[in-house]
Amino acid sequence: MGRVSALRERLRALPTFPETMPSLDAEAVPTHPLALFTDWLDDAIGSGERQPSAFALSTIGDDGAPASRTLIVKDVDERGIQFSSNRGSRKAGELERNPVATALFFWRPLGRQVEVSGFVTELGADASAADWRERPSYAGEPNPDWVLWALEPTRFVFLQATLDRKHVRVEYLRDGDGWNHRQPTTPAG
Repeated sequence: MGRVSALRERLRALPTFPETMPSLDAEAVPTHPLALFTDWLDDAIGSGERQPSAFALSTIGDDGAPASRTLIVKDVDERGIQFSSNRGSRKAGELERNPVATALFFWRPLGRQVEVSGFVTELGADASAADWRERPSYAGEPNPDWVLWALEPTRFVFLQATLDRKHVRVEYLRDGDGWNHRQPTTPAG
């Protein structure tokens, strides 16, 4: 029991966020969440953070339980957040059977987190082949098992941390062809 208590103390003593972070004015966010998302991604790239394009992707397994892994963003456009992998991977099978996912981005130096949920679609053989050719390890051989997907968002949650832990959240929900946004009244975990 003493070991658990000592670990608890060590965890509590760890620093949380940097002393200086950007702010988020929930009343002045853009109408479309991709505008805010790409601004935040640009800020993360500009901050010098290692792997600002990394995110955790959660899918649903055959047993109904979530499964997560870390990937990198390949592009962001009107089709959604793009990522790729081999068709034989566990994630590919899960997405084939249940094409929904959540991506979670965390940029600690900026105190920012973005959760993106939605439907996942394959972007086709040509787009997948082009993505394969752009890989640093590409040696001239095609890979017909390589797949480029897009997570087409239906929900975004942006979180800007504050030192007093009164974090600012803005949630966007797809509404037909547009988006509605609000500041959630109940704090998320």
